[in-house]
Amino acid sequence: MATTVTLARTGQKMPLVSFGLWKVTNEICADTVYNAIKSGYRLFDGACDYGNEKEAGEGVRRAIVDGLVKREELFITTKLWNTFHSKEHVASAARKQLQDWGLEYFDLFLIHFPVSLEYVDPNHRYPPAWWGDDKKVHTSNDTIQETWTAMEQLVDDGLAKNIGISNFSGQSIIDILRYARYAPQVLQIEIHPYLTQEPLVKLCQVLGIAVTAYSSLGPQGYIELGMDKSLPSLLSHSSVIQIAEAHAKTPAQVILRWATQRNIAVIPKSNNQERLTQNVQCIGFDLSKADMKTISSLNQDLRLNDPAEIDPRLAIFA
Repeated sequence: MATTVTLARTGQKMPLVSFGLWKVTNEICADTVYNAIKSGYRLFDGACDYGNEKEAGEGVRRAIVDGLVKREELFITTKLWNTFHSKEHVASAARKQLQDWGLEYFDLFLIHFPVSLEYVDPNHRYPPAWWGDDKKVHTSNDTIQETWTAMEQLVDDGLAKNIGISNFSGQSIIDILRYARYAPQVLQIEIHPYLTQEPLVKLCQVLGIAVTAYSSLGPQGYIELGMDKSLPSLLSHSSVIQIAEAHAKTPAQVILRWATQRNIAVIPKSNNQERLTQNVQCIGFDLSKADMKTISSLNQDLRLNDPAEIDPRLAIFA
């Protein structure tokens, strides 16, 4: 039973079940990462704008010092923020993030969004966020080709073993492949049973690009869709619960297995040690074809993360 996905260019093994650092607070991040390593996690997915990379790096350092793991056994992923897209700033941003983590290289470095914003000096504000000091969004004219070329230089300079993209559409991926020296190795996108993204997943798999799902457990609590229609949390959905009971698994394990059985990596997080352990153990069973079809049929094209809600000029999923 596969527990990793092999990246096409480097042959590096990327774990299918990993730990996401979004919304892990600074106060507990180091301990959370340390405990996740003890529980078997080997990939940690961070980003500049999460604001907790120093703390995550401290958790990694402690685990290495205590002999729980070696650096080469970990797969550290992070992302380039939108304000650092120009060719002058990509490497300096990556080096700052490496310093925060206390690492010499990243296993995977992603462009976080296909959105270029005006540069913000890290000494002025870090993480930079979406807005300027005036609380308005300021776009820049840096092209994805310029940014990608600078990302490729990170590989040449040994700062990143693999590079990839996040929140990109199919057309944007095809465009990168027209000029890339190094094809993107991974696409990270929002995927859960309410947003299955099947055509985009199929495109990536045909092109040899690995896919990682974020927000893989879907919305927390009920979602109001208007016209007196609402959706329950996937964890409390009757179809998911029924399948979970049939396999003697938790609803979260079933949802995560629905993704990993499609060879899609997942990066759930939990501050609860029991759930943290359950999540990493989600690969030890298979769902039937009927189970998979039932879960996929829950699709509502419900997107939880859309920059257009910040500014209409950021409608990258339009």
